Amino acid sequence: MSRQILPVAGQAQVRAYARRLTLKYPRELTLALSLHGLSAVTGLVVPWLLGGLVQDIKEGVGVDVAVVALTVAGFLTLQAVLVRYAVLASSRLGEKVLAELREEFVGRVLGLPLSVVERAGSGDLISRTSRDVDSLSRTVRHAVPETLIALVTCVITVGALLLTGPLLMLPSLLAVPVLWISTRWYLKRARDGYLRESAAYADMTDGLAETVNGARTVEALGLQERRHRRTDTDIARSWAAERYTLGLRTVWFPAVEMGYVIPVVSTLVVGGLFYIEGWAGLAQVTAATLYVQQLIDPLDRLLMWIDELQVGGASMARLLGVAEVPDDREAGSGVPDGEELRADGVRYAYREGHDVLHGIDLTVRPGERLAMVGPSGAGKSTLGRLLAGIHGPREGAVTVGGTPLVELPLDDLRGHVALVTQEHHVFRGTLRDNVLIARPDAGDERVRACLEAVDAREWVEALPAGLDTVVGSGGETLSPAQAQQIALARLVLADPHTLVLDEATSLIDPRAARDLERSLAAVLDGRTVIAIAHRLYTAHDADRVAVVEDGRISELGSHDELVAAGGSYAALWSSWHGAPEGASPGARR
Repeated sequence: MSRQILPVAGQAQVRAYARRLTLKYPRELTLALSLHGLSAVTGLVVPWLLGGLVQDIKEGVGVDVAVVALTVAGFLTLQAVLVRYAVLASSRLGEKVLAELREEFVGRVLGLPLSVVERAGSGDLISRTSRDVDSLSRTVRHAVPETLIALVTCVITVGALLLTGPLLMLPSLLAVPVLWISTRWYLKRARDGYLRESAAYADMTDGLAETVNGARTVEALGLQERRHRRTDTDIARSWAAERYTLGLRTVWFPAVEMGYVIPVVSTLVVGGLFYIEGWAGLAQVTAATLYVQQLIDPLDRLLMWIDELQVGGASMARLLGVAEVPDDREAGSGVPDGEELRADGVRYAYREGHDVLHGIDLTVRPGERLAMVGPSGAGKSTLGRLLAGIHGPREGAVTVGGTPLVELPLDDLRGHVALVTQEHHVFRGTLRDNVLIARPDAGDERVRACLEAVDAREWVEALPAGLDTVVGSGGETLSPAQAQQIALARLVLADPHTLVLDEATSLIDPRAARDLERSLAAVLDGRTVIAIAHRLYTAHDADRVAVVEDGRISELGSHDELVAAGGSYAALWSSWHGAPEGASPGARR
């Protein structure tokens, strides 16, 4: 399957979103800015006092040092208190913004078309939901408040410097070209560099996830060297991407540090000359030098956090880009006339020019139980996804009641067809909540009935708190088989007319799975069931069996008809069952 990386939002979109999200909380923003402004103003008093002290000592004026010291200590204490509450206000604002951003991102991810998720692969989405969310959390919690503090402090300190003496501000302007040019050079390259870094990390995550999940296949087919090469290539690409951004920082950081030294030195030298010429007083030169020195800290924090803002901006672009994924279907106005499911001339390709299904025609009658069997890679799961409306065919049509599945709104589609695969997830929460995902308004008796239908009620009631037992991450651990039963219970609760089961009992013990499928058959009586199976007793119990080979249906009929025909299914049954054709199919030897 070809990989298609999910979209990335543009800079204008990121800026507009950040501005909208921040301005959504005007009271919190005003409070944070006011507290930062007051703390910055309080911090300006000390240099002014020290400048006056130097002037008084030079002129021989009597000075009460204790009073000056107590005054300085008082203003420093006041500034510390204001800074404490200013940071608290900024952090609260940041947490609100972050919470809303996370909620919106989860909504976007849950709204992604499944076909797009499968094409993109797991690595890109995993890296966005983990690494990018973490990077953005660090940016919102730390970079944004620190940048806010630095900006306010810089503006107020520059204002104090102007009031002290406009001429004394001129020497500090010598650093502006150095800082401006080097920062512009860095920002022009940083965003793309960090985006490449994130994309390389996503490729590496995707490769590692594929290798781990397919470890048995890799070992069976002797693909170790190929996977090693893939991993080495991904690591090398990630290393090159990180080396590029590191190279940008090794150029920018020294230039910035040079820009900090220039203002202090030039203010001292030029201020001394101004004092000699009588253009400025000693108090002015002292205060101006201290203000310039004091300006270095917020300026340094501002520029340093700009780097973190670039990382956060790249992460936000990737998170917002999820919303740019186009829908894979457009709801039509057609209403299904009945529940007959048909595939007419269906072809499908994951990669252009490489069809995996080749002109499949299949009609599934309402209430019929159809089993699909065949070798691995034959296209059974792909056909199942098309019959469930996950994918739309490249050619042909898949319809229910004469209406194409891809033209049904998703809520209507899931009322007609639902898919359960080998892949399942137990969410953190109570076991009741895990089942109620399918129908939140169902009562406990209905939940218990669904669990009983999938042979899960006995072990559920044996849990410490029954339905109220917390499962998932940090809760009660469920076995893979139990998790699969929970997924099937959700399906029973959802109550669609047609069910596509893609080896949905593969993790359960074969004998227990046999009993479970019989229980399900009783509960789902009258509904259409399409079972993709590797255990052939499922095919034996079905009304009809479709044998899928090389993306085509090579045989179609009842179990007895196909065994009598002596074709691929008969050979498969004989090999799997290990008994003469006339023997009872009740137990596999």
